[in-house]
This record gives sequence, structure tokens and C-alpha cells, in this order.
Amino acid sequence: AVVSTQSTGNQRSMSGRRDTEMAIGCYQPNFLYSEEDGLPQGDVGAFRKSLWLEHLGELCEEYDNPGSIECMRKVNEVARANWERYVADEQEEPMMGHLVSYPVTIEQDGSVVALEGFENFPDTAAPVLGTKSGLLVEKLTT
Repeated sequence: AVVSTQSTGNQRSMSGRRDTEMAIGCYQPNFLYSEEDGLPQGDVGAFRKSLWLEHLGELCEEYDNPGSIECMRKVNEVARANWERYVADEQEEPMMGHLVSYPVTIEQDGSVVALEGFENFPDTAAPVLGTKSGLLVEKLTT
């Protein structure tokens, strides 16, 4: 199965006035995980790999098992490197795909804090931590 979501990080979306999101779910009952065959290799798996190639700029062995800690570490490594390249004054190396890490850090007590110097997204006035809605209950907005 694949669940794919999309988030836009531009002034229109980040200003808080309007936004567009997309999510899809895919399932192939004839291609399921089994101990013998491992992860399914049907069209849904191929679709997942094509999305990862698009967003991460490469396919590597770590992505073969998307639920593994190795995969998570590799995705985070690429996303952090892309963030550093994105905010650099001069881009020495091109970004790998276009996935960047969200510019926050999680403190020991669980609080979420914007990265130092990035209280707003680059090139916008949109705060990284967002703002609470005056119309919606807090559980829906943060």
C-alpha cells in the first residue's frame, strides 16, 4: 500500500490564508507482503519508488525497505543536506531531488522550536511554527 501526501512550501500556502493539499492511497490485493517474497513488487511499489526518485534524486538500497530505520536515516540525511544547500548563500552542489527537512528541532522536553535564524521560511514572512487559528479548535491546527 502507498499513502502519499503533498505539501507546498510557497508564500501562497505558507501565508495561512489558503492552501492546497493532496493525499492518495493505493492498494494491490494481489501484491502483499509475505515472509517468502518480502515486500511486494507490483505497480504500487514501482509508483512509490518513482516518487522517491523524484523527491530524493536517487534510488538506493536503503529505500528498498521503507519501514526500516536505515531508510528513515537515509531520507533524513538527504533532506538535511538539501536544506543546507537550499539556504546556502552560494550553492556549491545541486540538491538531490527537492525534499528538504522542515526547519525545526525537537527539544528534550518535546517542544518544537524553529531552527536558529529560520523563524520564518526563507524568502517569505511565513513563520515556521505557524500561528493558531482563531476559528478552529487547537487540535485541528497544531
